Amino acid sequence: MPGQTLSEIRTLLAAAGLSPQYRFGQNFLIDLNLMRKLVDAAGLNSEDVVLEVGPGTGSLTELLLASGAHVVAAEIDRGLCDLLRRRLGDHPRFTLVEGDALSTKHQVNPALLDSLRKTSRLTQPAGGRDHTIPLKLVANLPYQVATPLLIELLCGDPPFARLCATIQKEVGQRLAARPATETYGPASVVVQTLARVETLAHLPPEAFWPRPQVHSVMLRLTPLPEARSRVRDAAGLAGFVSRAFRQRRKMLRSSLQTLAAESAALLETAGISGAARAEELTPADWERLFLAWRSSRPGG
Repeated sequence: MPGQTLSEIRTLLAAAGLSPQYRFGQNFLIDLNLMRKLVDAAGLNSEDVVLEVGPGTGSLTELLLASGAHVVAAEIDRGLCDLLRRRLGDHPRFTLVEGDALSTKHQVNPALLDSLRKTSRLTQPAGGRDHTIPLKLVANLPYQVATPLLIELLCGDPPFARLCATIQKEVGQRLAARPATETYGPASVVVQTLARVETLAHLPPEAFWPRPQVHSVMLRLTPLPEARSRVRDAAGLAGFVSRAFRQRRKMLRSSLQTLAAESAALLETAGISGAARAEELTPADWERLFLAWRSSRPGG
């Protein structure tokens, strides 16, 4: 049966002379019920192309392949890459990209994107030139890359149909945070503008090996194509909100002056009080404010 127990993971690592690497955020998900829940959340079928980040020994990968999907996996650990090639390298629906999923904090590894596009083209059905292959993320994400990766996948190209991941609890809370709360910030705004956010499960430290010192959550982000169409420039929205939040408790009539000389007119156009603060605006408010700002710029 696909999926590996803790004993099997230990055996695979020992045979390869490997051990979990803290610098890569390697905490292997060992609760197979939770792993199956993560796969089920993606609603996979044989037409899907799945991005997995940090496949480790391939436990989740086995479940993804069993669904019939094509898997493109990004692994930064060279030793684990060798292990994965020995175990899954001959599988016709498995592609391994050796390297970090992010080439910079705000850019997905171009080689990974190329591999996803190439796999999508290869899985085109006969005569389906205009058929869009759904891309999906299913991953036990290393904590340090979770937020930037999810935002880049939501904002970038090619578009994803679904993002399902286990991430640190605090990160999940930040992405789902409501306005005027301590955890509400730019990531909350961007993610909630572009996707529907669902918390599917809470994962205790013992669901992983080695046990992390934090709790985790399982999230499903369902991108909203109509929102992306309205915004048009999702990366621009992310940059705009991030800059505006640098003085989150300052009144917007003052904090927006670094972005727009006529901040009062901009706020009036968006229907937002100049006395409001960045942390008080809803994602819908931020979308209106961004669109007003963009239309006020040359060529906007």
